[in-house]
Amino acid sequence: MSKTHWRPAHTCDLPAISALAARIHPALPERAEVLAEKMRLYPDGCRVLGADEGIVGYGLTHPWMQFRIPPLDSFLHELPDRADCLHLHDLAVLSGFRGGVARDYVAEIERLARASHIATLALVSVYATRPLWERVGFRAVTADAELRTKLESYGEGTTYMLRDLAAT
Repeated sequence: MSKTHWRPAHTCDLPAISALAARIHPALPERAEVLAEKMRLYPDGCRVLGADEGIVGYGLTHPWMQFRIPPLDSFLHELPDRADCLHLHDLAVLSGFRGGVARDYVAEIERLARASHIATLALVSVYATRPLWERVGFRAVTADAELRTKLESYGEGTTYMLRDLAAT
């Protein structure tokens, strides 16, 4: 396996990001245009994981509001003026390249959040990945009825999670 590194995502990376999304998240499809919008609205939070083999992963994060998860495959149109979290929309990495790269990406977006005076990271854990996110400092949040309804669109076994940066 070759050495990997996170770098900023560029428009030219969109075909690779879309192909990885389709391969890793077949049950959670999102159009390339929706992914492109996230990259356009908040390029600082969008990264790709490069390796000798090419792009083997990506991460998409943007400012948002806690407990208001964006619907899958939907346009955001704009970012909130008073965002109170960075929402980690997606982190997808091919299985042969996963060792420690989630921790590295989270460290990058943590620095970004702190520089933006945002004290919380948020995400929806899918595919029973909750233990992975707990290892990098996220905690599960008890969902009220409205949040549970929104989580259903992400499939079974989803968990809304937050990471309080003031506590770390």
